[in-house]
Amino acid sequence: MPSLPALSRNLPGLAAAIAVTLAAFAVERLELAAFGYPWVDALVVAILLGVGVHSLFGMPKAAAPGIKFASKTLLEIAIVLLGASISFATIAHSGLFMVGSVVVIVFLSLIASYGIARLLGLPSHLATLVACGNSICGNSAIVATAPVIGAKADDVAAAISFTAALGILVVLLLPSLVPLIGLSDWQYGVLAGMTVYAVPQVLAATVPVSAASTQIGTIVKLLRVLMLGPVVLLLGLISGRQGGARPKLSSLVPWFIIGFLGMMILRSLGLIPAEALKPIATAASVLTIISMAALGLSVNLRTVLAAGGRVLLAGALSIAVLGGLAAIVLALSPAVP
Repeated sequence: MPSLPALSRNLPGLAAAIAVTLAAFAVERLELAAFGYPWVDALVVAILLGVGVHSLFGMPKAAAPGIKFASKTLLEIAIVLLGASISFATIAHSGLFMVGSVVVIVFLSLIASYGIARLLGLPSHLATLVACGNSICGNSAIVATAPVIGAKADDVAAAISFTAALGILVVLLLPSLVPLIGLSDWQYGVLAGMTVYAVPQVLAATVPVSAASTQIGTIVKLLRVLMLGPVVLLLGLISGRQGGARPKLSSLVPWFIIGFLGMMILRSLGLIPAEALKPIATAASVLTIISMAALGLSVNLRTVLAAGGRVLLAGALSIAVLGGLAAIVLALSPAVP
């Protein structure tokens, strides 16, 4: 348990991150009241506000320990809690073909997205974050990958900020494909689940089309989320090997990934009460947003903006790759309803 002096050192930075988080939630509420849907969610708003505060006013040295604690430790706890949102039952209900398709597509997309980002001149860590965000589950994949590969706060902020903009654009444009190319509800659900970044965005993209699209889209998306653990574990192994010396197990398999998988197993075995799932999900969301607010408070705005155009282009091309891979799945599917 943290000592009293440690708590007092962390307090100024933690308070700043919480203040930015509350402001981000207020902005999200205003969006909800104005548009009926928060097009820019609180997580992205928290990063942007944090960056803005740091850029305009700077941050005192006294805030540094708390900002580091919020951006690292709170984030790791949130990742553990995220594991409770997934169960093996999701896999069983999806069928072997769809499960296999998602696994193959995620890894092909990771390779293609990383290659595209590197060809566009993005540094390795930022290219990895963009690839994971596009291929797996957007912001959650970016923030889970960052500590494993040692990514800088500037890279995380750039990856989240600019891929979030693309995510909103995809949600707005994707439903127009239904009448344009004659997709069935099932086909559209698969396409949305394969290409949209986050689970809430899948709902936003599919609910206007049909309940069937929403159901299959959510299942496919959750299968992509399920790939987060194996991919982050693989990246940890690769990062450890590149370090030269024989790495410790803790550096290859971070504690929070073990915790993530443990929570997933508990959920699958029915050992997490159903009434606890919503509070756990809420806690994970709030902790993630606080950590992203802290991350924003530590970011150099000029570094983020310098990578903006290339990140946007890399993300757009990666989405096109995902869409092409999803089209192949639809063509090869043994039974298309």
